[in-house]
Amino acid sequence: MGLELYLDLLSQPCRALYIFARSNNIPFEFKRVELMKGQHRTEEFRNVNVLMKVPALKDGSFTLAESIAILLYLARKFKTPDHWYPSDLQKRARVDEYLSWQHVNIRGKGSKLFLTKVLLPLLTGQPLSPKKLEGVTEELNVVLKQFEEKFLQDKPFIAGSEVSLADLVALVELMQPVGAGYDLFEERPKLAEWRSRVEEAVGKQLFQEAHEGILNIQTLTADKIAPELLEHFKHQLLKQASQN
Repeated sequence: MGLELYLDLLSQPCRALYIFARSNNIPFEFKRVELMKGQHRTEEFRNVNVLMKVPALKDGSFTLAESIAILLYLARKFKTPDHWYPSDLQKRARVDEYLSWQHVNIRGKGSKLFLTKVLLPLLTGQPLSPKKLEGVTEELNVVLKQFEEKFLQDKPFIAGSEVSLADLVALVELMQPVGAGYDLFEERPKLAEWRSRVEEAVGKQLFQEAHEGILNIQTLTADKIAPELLEHFKHQLLKQASQN
């Protein structure tokens, strides 16, 4: 049995894995798990990942969860070009540094804006207040400034002159707010140029293919979401709203 990747391309980490595997010609079977239909909560998928989250990997009898762990597994198993996860100690440390930082910063704030702008009005039936949107947008803007000043600086890529896992993970996360209608690249020329370089490195057509779904997410309607997920999302979002 060959390598299987369980993915939903609406998910940022799933897109990173899909792009990484395809751009490195890694052979895999794409097992689509549609989150909005609740397919990650089925017993069948639970046998692959007891955490019931995507992405997940199955390689023969071996299974693996968590996107960063899966990216590193693929890089090592298929001996992908060194620039993805450099053997140079300090370059690798730069990649590790970003991957450690991004979870509650770029990922956390970008996801919060996406959920607030796309899902909250959909689930509550109420328009999003400008004050609420301004608050979550400012939170994201703070970490974007940190990303530019600390991680990107004046380099072509995060680890130096070549693209790495850090760049790919960063860019797919930043596309989530773009899908929600917030073009964060528009007034950030340094970020826009970096985006173009990363897309060029992985292949623009592949990048666009992977992001087709998320860039059309604003057409999502409540009837396309599994009822139990609607309640789950509503509870989580209202809880989040009450804490702000």
